[in-house]
Amino acid sequence: MRESRYADLERPPLSEPALRRALVRPGSLWSAIDVVERTGSTNADLARAAREGAREGTVLIAESQFAGRGRLGRAWVAPPRSGLSFSVLLRPEGVPPTLQGWLPLLIGLAAAHAVRRIAELDVRLKWPNDLLAGERKFAGILAERVDGSIVVGMGLNVSMRQEELPADRATSLAVEDAACTDRDPLMRAILREIESHYRPWVEAGGDADASGLRAAYLAWSATVGQEVRVELPGERMLIGQAVGVDRFGHLLVRAQGEEHALSVGDVVHVRPIPG
Repeated sequence: MRESRYADLERPPLSEPALRRALVRPGSLWSAIDVVERTGSTNADLARAAREGAREGTVLIAESQFAGRGRLGRAWVAPPRSGLSFSVLLRPEGVPPTLQGWLPLLIGLAAAHAVRRIAELDVRLKWPNDLLAGERKFAGILAERVDGSIVVGMGLNVSMRQEELPADRATSLAVEDAACTDRDPLMRAILREIESHYRPWVEAGGDADASGLRAAYLAWSATVGQEVRVELPGERMLIGQAVGVDRFGHLLVRAQGEEHALSVGDVVHVRPIPG
């Protein structure tokens, strides 16, 4: 991306050449990194590129999205250059589709590691796709299957001010007084952490136990161990205790003596019940 003039000096643009020099190299997972000034949805753009033969490890970052989406079609809106809005294209060869439900959890765990290391912020993971600071969300993940590929998108609030936040439950690294709100080192750290978690998981054939992924995820979970109210399609409700995550990435909820395994597509919301 050609770096254009920008009005908010506190929100400088990302440098596409610098990110490429740091992350695209022989043997790396990352094969291409593009930064665009504005687009509708990085997931939609990268899904189109996947159908046209884009390589695994392609990364698309947008300084601004006007049609960003969260899970179940929820909107994800942020001022230009106030966060990280990006998608990655992955093709986990040798991982059965039944185990690929771990991929958004893996991406969340990687991002949590990066944010804690760079921004020095205590991060927890809310199943299936949110990163939390305390009880407030500052990042979300959306994974979509595209033919034989998976496109995983993330929106992460970095410098958004309190008055710019879209909801009471939202926050940002700046609002949380994080040690770093520079998007460049955060972006580099997140992509490096994704690679370091993704490779052993793929090498283990998607086995979350053999790769250490399940144990690591549970250690960061804000959901497992809590009493939860699960909103299901059709205005149905399940109330019980979140007791684990199974080998497929499904949330396990024990209610009335029965254990229920819930996939991402099964749920509308998972809410903790205040103790």
